[in-house]
Amino acid sequence: MTCELALNFMLSSNFYATTCPNALSTIKSAVSSAVKKEARMGASLLRLHFHDCFVNGCDASILLDDTANFTGEKNAGPNANSVRGYEVIDTIKSQLENLCPGVVSCADIVAVAARDSTVALGGPSWTVLLGRRDSTTASQTAANSNLPSPLSSLSALITAFSNKGFTAKEMVALSGSHTIGQARCTTFRTRIYNDTNIDSTFATSLRGNCPSTGGDNNLAPLDTTSPTSFDNAYFKNLLNKKGLLHSDQELFNGGSTDSQVTSYSNNAGAFSTDFANAMVKMGNLSPLTGSNGQIRKNCRKVN
Repeated sequence: MTCELALNFMLSSNFYATTCPNALSTIKSAVSSAVKKEARMGASLLRLHFHDCFVNGCDASILLDDTANFTGEKNAGPNANSVRGYEVIDTIKSQLENLCPGVVSCADIVAVAARDSTVALGGPSWTVLLGRRDSTTASQTAANSNLPSPLSSLSALITAFSNKGFTAKEMVALSGSHTIGQARCTTFRTRIYNDTNIDSTFATSLRGNCPSTGGDNNLAPLDTTSPTSFDNAYFKNLLNKKGLLHSDQELFNGGSTDSQVTSYSNNAGAFSTDFANAMVKMGNLSPLTGSNGQIRKNCRKVN
């Protein structure tokens, strides 16, 4: 039996149908209201799931706070002062603990919130398989080594995703999540001052809010065209050398993924389908099931 088949016996779309029938609608309405309040939060919640799953699987390890004798993942390089949305997850968790105490895992909340965020900003939907349990450990080391950097080359991106079982095509589709969200100046400064494969007017406009020193936390949209709409504009921007991050533009820079970027720029439907399928696959990364892990009462700490 293949790994994936075995997994599907454990994770199922109706996992909470009898134990917490209102779980999904509760998550959806909390995500809708958070995204209505701040569109960027949709991107933040989507990214939270990615940064969880790429580090020892989709186990909510990213949500654990550091304590005197425990080092979590929140202060790893890719996450510190960068990953956000923790409070939205806390709110959802407390609502679900009131409804069905000890039933819905933090890992499942993060997975569903990622899907609901994408939909709230006009993107595709997909069926989230459920039944993940929460880790009792975290790994700052794995967070530092497994998550790709905004300075990554194309080959580094292909490798980081291949290490998790994704093809280059799936990596390009998942990168399309940068059709929403904002990045901090510190992540794109070298691109706008040093890279040559960037539209000069675009680079100049970004320098105004991202000086060569200072202003590290000043924000710019990852998709300059439609920053709060989940669409295929990200790929069209890459064709015009308007990728915000070095790693974005690497997808269309004379390399092996150019044709895939071109294809998505011309076919929003194909991008939506491939993105949704890749998200299901990401949500299936090494979940804790059965009696492994636990259902945390508070997502920030082990029971």
